[in-house]
Amino acid sequence: MAEPEHTESTDQHSRGAADTPVGGALAAIGAGAYVVDEKGCIIAVNARAEQLLARPAEDLVGHDAHDLLHRDARGQPMPASRCSMREAFHAGSTAQAEGEWFACGDGSLLPVNWVMTPYDTGGREAATLVVFHCAQQPQEGGRRPEPVAEALTELERLALLAQTTTQLNSTLDTNEALRRLVALLVPRLADWVVIDLIMERDEVWRAAVVHAEDGGLVDHEELQGPMPPVPEESPMPLSRALRGVASTLAGPKTYQQPPDSGIAVEQRRLFEATGIRSAAIVPIRSTREVLGALTLGRAAKAGDFTTADLPLIEDIARRAAIALDNARLYQRQRKVAETMQNHLLPQLPRVPGLEMIARYLPAPHASQVGGDWYDAFCLPDGATALAVGDVVGHDLEAAAGMAQVRNVLRAYAWSQQEPPSQIVERLDEAITHITNVPMATMIFARLDQADHGHWELSWTNAGHPPPLLVSRDGLTRYLTDGHGILLGTWTRTLRPDATAVLPPGSTLLLYTDGLIEAAGHSLDEGLGRLRQHAAALAHRPLTSFTDQLLRRVRPADNDDDVALLALRTPVETRAR
Repeated sequence: MAEPEHTESTDQHSRGAADTPVGGALAAIGAGAYVVDEKGCIIAVNARAEQLLARPAEDLVGHDAHDLLHRDARGQPMPASRCSMREAFHAGSTAQAEGEWFACGDGSLLPVNWVMTPYDTGGREAATLVVFHCAQQPQEGGRRPEPVAEALTELERLALLAQTTTQLNSTLDTNEALRRLVALLVPRLADWVVIDLIMERDEVWRAAVVHAEDGGLVDHEELQGPMPPVPEESPMPLSRALRGVASTLAGPKTYQQPPDSGIAVEQRRLFEATGIRSAAIVPIRSTREVLGALTLGRAAKAGDFTTADLPLIEDIARRAAIALDNARLYQRQRKVAETMQNHLLPQLPRVPGLEMIARYLPAPHASQVGGDWYDAFCLPDGATALAVGDVVGHDLEAAAGMAQVRNVLRAYAWSQQEPPSQIVERLDEAITHITNVPMATMIFARLDQADHGHWELSWTNAGHPPPLLVSRDGLTRYLTDGHGILLGTWTRTLRPDATAVLPPGSTLLLYTDGLIEAAGHSLDEGLGRLRQHAAALAHRPLTSFTDQLLRRVRPADNDDDVALLALRTPVETRAR
């Protein structure tokens, strides 16, 4: 008798148990529902559960609910030790959870939110009721939702976070950091990424709207640009993220209500233009301030975002915030340094009959200033003083030292009517006692117009690359005379002077070593390259000559700043 009785019970359950007290109660529940016995085996299900799980009742009843249904985000069996439902079941308590997955009969995963509670079946055995519903919005026509996107494993999550940290923190350029961030996220986590940044004066700028298309990334500039201000009280997801309040999930319906702000209008436009059906919006927040908001959107990519996705995206946004904050601080420092450099480097004097031009290029990876410098000024006797030098270092300290050397040189050159060698001897002794400059190189020269109308240069060289003289016809000559030791060695020696006549229409070039030095190449190679290009450009106007020379000669991998001072004598000379 026991065996037929068991068969009758199974038949009833396979019909969903609608004609039993338990089955009748489940049928009245609008969500999916099933009941398990004290062993965790399903003893009754309702029709909605059969529909959502794509399983008939006979495939559910009698099976262990945990083993049959519970899966992780990748569709793998959920270990019992990690199952919050299993824990509550054994404790006999009421519990609920969001963002979990059940295995469906067609092989897909169903994202679910569930609640469970002890349940009285009218019998002697204890039972538990589980009620669940799909975590996605139901689709039109009663179709089952699309499978969720394949979630990252813990190892993949850690790898992504490590990549985010290393790639973003290895650049101090904001645009490059944003480009790398987008490449990390699309299409791995989403097929759309939107980045809104808070700029100066709290203005919002939509800096990136990028879509994954045909294996590449497409930048939608028509959706980028200035945004309305952040409203102070708006509960809408992007507004909350830009205030640093919270991370939120959103979809097209989120912004279908009457807009409460200009940002809400732009968000509606974004969802309509991109077709995003599910979005996760999180703040980009540093330790000091909110820098913006990161939005990941899915249009074609399977699965909607759930609350379980937010912690990973928030972690990524925090790392992005550190990189962006560092880049902004660096840009501010560069701006301050650039302003300082512009004030430190002098205006060139106007000397009748002479053309004169100067250029300064900062070290690419330094703080926009360094120890390279140039100077030109008129002396009391009518001569023109010329100088170019290099103080050790590529930072603000080097720039400050450069300013000290230049100012001391100007004072001695103006007050002492002496040859260049003696002026530099005085300077060398002074800087070792009254400045913090460790070492420096320089050329100091004076240019006089001789009685016959030619221009005469006298100079001394303190350990610096030699000046280059280029004739109108492209003949070149390095002025190697007058060479002495660099400044700051505490060695008191007499410095030599040298003189040369500058032919009509010739170009004199004073420069620092950043123009000619390159890793893996000798100094002679750099000097040869400078000579070759200077000869080829000799016929160019002085401005074009200087700019083209910098472009052609400066090494591509240069990591030093460059100062350059060029002057050209008149083609026809006149006596005074």
